[in-house]
Amino acid sequence: MSDLMLLSEAQMRRIKPYFPWSHSIPRVDDRRIISGIVFVIRNGLRWRDAPKEYGPHKTIYNRFIRWSRLGVFSRILAELAAKRGKPEQLMIDATHLKAHRTAASLLKKGMFLDVSGGPKVV
Repeated sequence: MSDLMLLSEAQMRRIKPYFPWSHSIPRVDDRRIISGIVFVIRNGLRWRDAPKEYGPHKTIYNRFIRWSRLGVFSRILAELAAKRGKPEQLMIDATHLKAHRTAASLLKKGMFLDVSGGPKVV
């Protein structure tokens, strides 16, 4: 089971203060559920395809949705990034989108306003 845990005990102690308070009902092991969430997202799986060792897929999904709506993951990432300081290296995302072949003609037809300030297409 320890090889399935994607976060160490030290890493869990570091992010534990950002978890929402649990009410009177004790929560399922946070480390196991967070590891399940990371595993599913990292591997691009459906929630139901998560290994059984991480717990019920419905629990993993519900925790992800609930904490996402509460902004838990955003706060964790923002705080960890802020504590890191200025990065030594910056990465540029090389993602691109493919446009439909008729998309370029929309500017010529006046469908979109020209906001670039560049020369007009004739």
